[in-house]
Amino acid sequence: MNALITGASSGIGRDMAKILSEKGCGLILAARRLDRLEQLQRELPGGARIIRADLSDEGECLRLYEQVKQENIDILINNAGFGVFGPFDETGLPRELKMIDTNIRAVHILMKLFLKDMKARGSGYILNVASSAAFLPGPLLSSYYASKAYVLRLTQAVYEELRRSGSAVHVSALCPGPVDTEFNDVAQVKFGIPGMQSRAVAEYALKQMFAGRLVIVPGARMKAALFFSRFVPEKALLRITYRIQKKKTQG
Repeated sequence: MNALITGASSGIGRDMAKILSEKGCGLILAARRLDRLEQLQRELPGGARIIRADLSDEGECLRLYEQVKQENIDILINNAGFGVFGPFDETGLPRELKMIDTNIRAVHILMKLFLKDMKARGSGYILNVASSAAFLPGPLLSSYYASKAYVLRLTQAVYEELRRSGSAVHVSALCPGPVDTEFNDVAQVKFGIPGMQSRAVAEYALKQMFAGRLVIVPGARMKAALFFSRFVPEKALLRITYRIQKKKTQG
């Protein structure tokens, strides 16, 4: 099988690359940081093709597809993404738009293009990395939470379209809680609770993806939190999530 992983230079994407390489998958890894990709390439038992791409640029998304579409991609993992922390009226618009382009537009573009190819072949897996944030309001990380809600709802809708058409292509959304990755440093926040290990999240996500699970939530604690959040009134949930987010402020 051949897999394309975006945002593969660190965190969950990096660990998924290692796991799939250990399983004998052919890998194509895309990210902005070429040096990180080259280092990962050397570490993988089966090697990998690496492509430097800034997926906040629509043109680079299209170029990535054109570069690899002949490789018969069996697995697409849309993992590239980041967050911007702060009150909505204070965060920088250029940075937020770059985040929206990465978290939403890139996922949308690549999912659409590769899904068409997979449907034509009659097989394939797409894993879109969303977040537990997709289920909740996110004061102080408002745009990030909203972007992950888009990823989740898009994935769910396409899943139903595929099911009704009888397609053997599977789509899944990974919705983890806090994970020990570089997300904190990029968003300039710190988690209020311990994060899960990235390798454990990657292993669980891939297992559930291959099993055809639609929404993948690693960890019993996060499953329980999301379940009970359904019974909290909306305005109370807003106040709770604001307090949780405020604790993430560094310094």
